Amino acid sequence: MVQAYEGVDDLVRLRRQLHQHPELRFTEKQTAAVLADRLAPIARVRSGVAGTGLVAEIEGRAPGPSVLLRADMDAYPVQDAKEVPWASGNPGVCHACGHDVHMSVVAGVAARLAADPPARGTVTVLFQPAEEIPFGEDSGAAAVLADAALRGRRFDAVLGLHCWPDLPVGAVGVDRETAMAAKDAFRVEVLGRAAHAATPALGRDAILGLAGIVNLLHAGVARSRNPHELVAFNIGTIAGGASQSQVAERAEATGTLRTHDEATRARLKEVIERIARQQAAALDLGLRFTWANEMPPVRNAAPLVALAHAELPAVVTVADLTAPPLTTDDFALLGALGPSLYVKLGVTGERGGAPLHSGAFDVDERCIGAGVAALDRLTRAVLAGRLAEAETADVPGARAAGAAPAATSEAVGA
Repeated sequence: MVQAYEGVDDLVRLRRQLHQHPELRFTEKQTAAVLADRLAPIARVRSGVAGTGLVAEIEGRAPGPSVLLRADMDAYPVQDAKEVPWASGNPGVCHACGHDVHMSVVAGVAARLAADPPARGTVTVLFQPAEEIPFGEDSGAAAVLADAALRGRRFDAVLGLHCWPDLPVGAVGVDRETAMAAKDAFRVEVLGRAAHAATPALGRDAILGLAGIVNLLHAGVARSRNPHELVAFNIGTIAGGASQSQVAERAEATGTLRTHDEATRARLKEVIERIARQQAAALDLGLRFTWANEMPPVRNAAPLVALAHAELPAVVTVADLTAPPLTTDDFALLGALGPSLYVKLGVTGERGGAPLHSGAFDVDERCIGAGVAALDRLTRAVLAGRLAEAETADVPGARAAGAAPAATSEAVGA
């Protein structure tokens, strides 16, 4: 049963407005304007953060702890496949990762805090651009950290959430430690020598060389990892050649490595690059290898996990997530600002749902009320000083240090 929450209708309208007008990374000008207009009457708003982001400050009645609430703003480059009145009006762009919901939830929490200010403390609301980034570009979180609005600041807690189709509406999932995996993207560019297809011996076939590298990479990663290590390796694009009648001079592939612990991450990165270079050399081919978008894992701070288990059952159903995901989020970088907690917002209703990054992705909009209730409750608990009490509490079912987590299937995510 999904709990009823007050004041959600206005936030549903906001979510639909944002969903109808999605904007890609670092172009979120209209999105920022909508949010700034909503926040200006209730908070001190600073626009232009990291280009198109914004920060709003909400003061309690007295000095005290500080909390940062983050919502990402950008949409995803996929065609909206939903037949609803609020479907995307921007061809090829859609809020397929739920960032419209994230913004609506955080805007709702800001309104609650302004209407009923906490006894003490300060809440900084961050609407961050550019979480979805292509190969080789810097993330919005990195740009935010370099901006004067947040540079050098520290918070007692950094809080955020992400839509999670694996969970039913009304539930909020709490990962015990790792909320999102590390991700390292790479490009393998093989350089051969062009020749006529009728005289292949005069050339060096870059496509043939790349095909061998791709196969060896899959085998090499599989055989270089411990079966208990959480790893996902993928080759996502392959391109090469200029003509059907030519031995290809150039071919490239891009892919990702997703891991949870730093030792595994470092070892497999070395394996991947070594295999690519050795195979290219064996075939007398040139090779350019590039790592990019190197993102650390999102780590939930243990005291905040305990606080979530203590506080959230009063307002939502809490799902204790025991199988860490292999999706990624640049919320990881915001951990530099203070202890962080990233929770998963259940968005799937009785009719089921589609995975993240699908043009068919949609939410049961009752999730917005649950998200507001959860983040509002956590924020007020930190400001009231209950974080110290939670540090001594036991998290239900917490595994011992070094114990291997169970593996599970999950939705495709960020």
